[in-house]
Amino acid sequence: MTNLPPSGPRSPQRSPLDFDELIGIIVAFTTIGAILFWAFSRRDTGWNLGSLLPTQPTPGVQVSPGASNNVIPGLQNSDGKVTLPVIPPVGTNSDSNSNIWPPVNKEQNLEPNVGVAPPIIPGVVVPVPNINPAPQITTPVTGLPVTPPPRAFTDVPDNFWARRFIDVLSSRKIIEGFKDYSFRPDQPITRAEFAAIVERAFNKDIGQTKLAFTDVPVNYWATGAINDAIATGFLKGYPDKTFKPDQKITRVQVLVALVSGLNLKTPTAPDKVVSIYSDAKDIPKYAIDRVATATTEGLVVNYPDRNAFAPNREATRAEVAAMIHQALVREDRLPAIKSENIVQVK
Repeated sequence: MTNLPPSGPRSPQRSPLDFDELIGIIVAFTTIGAILFWAFSRRDTGWNLGSLLPTQPTPGVQVSPGASNNVIPGLQNSDGKVTLPVIPPVGTNSDSNSNIWPPVNKEQNLEPNVGVAPPIIPGVVVPVPNINPAPQITTPVTGLPVTPPPRAFTDVPDNFWARRFIDVLSSRKIIEGFKDYSFRPDQPITRAEFAAIVERAFNKDIGQTKLAFTDVPVNYWATGAINDAIATGFLKGYPDKTFKPDQKITRVQVLVALVSGLNLKTPTAPDKVVSIYSDAKDIPKYAIDRVATATTEGLVVNYPDRNAFAPNREATRAEVAAMIHQALVREDRLPAIKSENIVQVK
């Protein structure tokens, strides 16, 4: 016999797979297969959610399935059409058979709800009808009157000789009536009342003035107007430091006050100017120059006789209104009006 060298150790024979290893391999292959199946069965741009949507289309905006820029993958119905669910705007009537925006009740002729847009979904372009807004209708604004209408006084009829003078001044609140809606045109006017009218009519900025009259208390209703009339040169006090606010003012005093306050120039030959009046002799000497000035400047208004001046008669509220009006016309602050009672010197 031949002695053979001892052989090396025999490799151990491979034992078969146990149960756990077999289960792991099956799970691995199953997972890989599921991934591959999912990859090959998925749509172009998203998950297939068709089975999750209701089979009946929801009223809204209908989108063509072939338009890739406005389709949400899987949002389709059994008929293959893609429908975006929308919430109808408040105040509109939703029609289950309508698929346009906004839903409109077919039985009513309603105007489109301009300015209402469908809900915004990120990544989705929803076509919206091109609704042109109705043109805005602008109502022209009429110009307001320069002054409010005159107050309708119960005791100033339309044919009253000073009606137009009163209307112009009352509309500008230069003169006012009484609480009973009367004007009392023939009532004499006091010096304090005249001072108040002058203050409202000419409204000159003179600052604060403080004058001490023994008969004008500090809390007197016309103290401010009296001080302003004195400071602007329309009126003067008396040498005994009194003003006599309740004293009735005469026609000649009214015209002297207006000429002095407006600083009007005296004409040549004043005596000749005042001679046109039938009662020129009754004009006080101190007032001749100023009455002549008032006459040439168109400030004198006489009623009922235009040629009778009646210088020392107490001025009525109507006469003061007419003379104040003429003074404002002289200052180019009011338009002139025609009246047969205005004295005109050629």
